[in-house]
Amino acid sequence: MMENSRRNFIKKTAMAGVGLSVLPSVLANQIISSPNQILRGASFTLPELPYAFNALEPYIDEQTMKIHHGKHHAAYVNNLNKAAESIADFPENLETVFSNMEKYPAAVRNNGGGHWNHTFFWKCMQPGKENNLPQGKIAEAINRDFGSFEEFKKKFKETALGQFGSGWAWLIKEPDGKLIISGTPNQDNPLMSLSAKKGIPVLGLDVWEHAYYLKYQNKRGDYIDNFWYVVNWNQVAENFK
Repeated sequence: MMENSRRNFIKKTAMAGVGLSVLPSVLANQIISSPNQILRGASFTLPELPYAFNALEPYIDEQTMKIHHGKHHAAYVNNLNKAAESIADFPENLETVFSNMEKYPAAVRNNGGGHWNHTFFWKCMQPGKENNLPQGKIAEAINRDFGSFEEFKKKFKETALGQFGSGWAWLIKEPDGKLIISGTPNQDNPLMSLSAKKGIPVLGLDVWEHAYYLKYQNKRGDYIDNFWYVVNWNQVAENFK
């Protein structure tokens, strides 16, 4: 009788072991099959710069670029992924998010904007050169809507300097094709439904202090003046299209 009890105990223990080994997969299947539990699993990644960290010297220094890209932009990506994990069916296209910005929490607005804005910003720059001027249709549009390239730069600088605290200055295209200049606070951009002025970004300048303070300290105006040497006008022309 004692032998039978021992065999029953071993049998029950073995079955329990099998049950424990199966349990995680059973729970996983239950979670996956429940529509209220499905999470998109964010997949936003930090893009590589289209040039070396020191490529924009002497106008934007290497150390600033390393910190700006590798620390600030990386943090926006990481925090965006964390925010998106808790939202079912989170769109892969941030433009879709921006068009319904009021539906999303502040973490998505700040970090989604930070990721998109910086990705756009890096592409708008290239190694600097003297007499760096727009050509073709973008030059024609600037002259048409601002009178001259110099007048455009003057108004753009006024907006960039006038952006209180942290934010961005933008050249944007309205639905009718007209170019206008606008500023946005924090990491907002003109694609967001909450933006005061909406349009397609053509050119953007980051005026957060981390974008220039190591080199220019409080001289934001000098940073803006030197920005024109590194603008990638070919990319701006593509954005305008």
